[in-house]
Amino acid sequence: MSDNAKSYVFIIVLCLVCSILLTAASSGLRGFQQENISLDKHKNILRSVGLIQEDAEYSSRDIEKLYAANIRSVWTDSDGKIIQEDERVAESLPVYLHMKADEIQSYILPIETRGLWGKICGYLAVKNDGSTISGFSVYKHSETPGLGGEIEKEWFRKNFEGKKMVDQSGGFVSVSVAKGAVKEMVPEEKQPHFVDGISGATLTGKYLSAGLKEILTEYEPVAVRFRKNRN
Repeated sequence: MSDNAKSYVFIIVLCLVCSILLTAASSGLRGFQQENISLDKHKNILRSVGLIQEDAEYSSRDIEKLYAANIRSVWTDSDGKIIQEDERVAESLPVYLHMKADEIQSYILPIETRGLWGKICGYLAVKNDGSTISGFSVYKHSETPGLGGEIEKEWFRKNFEGKKMVDQSGGFVSVSVAKGAVKEMVPEEKQPHFVDGISGATLTGKYLSAGLKEILTEYEPVAVRFRKNRN
């Protein structure tokens, strides 16, 4: 066998061995990856309702213990009624309930909407009055660091607490991101429905506002039932 042929054989064998090792590593780590995804999901659901502190560190065991004690995963039907896993159909929507002493404190909606450079994913918590936002968390985005990327920062997310998604007459209006400071850019009567925008990130705010309105509209039957104390 010529030296060139030996080189080709060596390269082919090396590639095959590397491929086998990479495949084995990927398969072996898949379980850990899924666990980390689930843990991050639970952490952000807890953050959206203020059950974990921003500056504190939690072990995976702490997160799962808090989640199991306070959060209940359910589904809702087209009328906004809470149903169980075995009752759901294609049109059913996922909801997470923040429970305390067997009473619903708030319900949490998964957020997945367009951003400037990619999807923005997080959770929006609504109090059991079906009208008031109690928290917001972001776990995935592709926004520009220092600009749109500020959506993941505590100062921005805290802006959502206490905001109203209905007007004084009870009509749905959603919650939006202002083009600047709410007190400077939004009429007083509309301020309860807006959060401060991010300087230099107008498009991020625009896309997030549109996405929140679409999602909250989809979940409006759930909100209506809570407003009427029917869930």
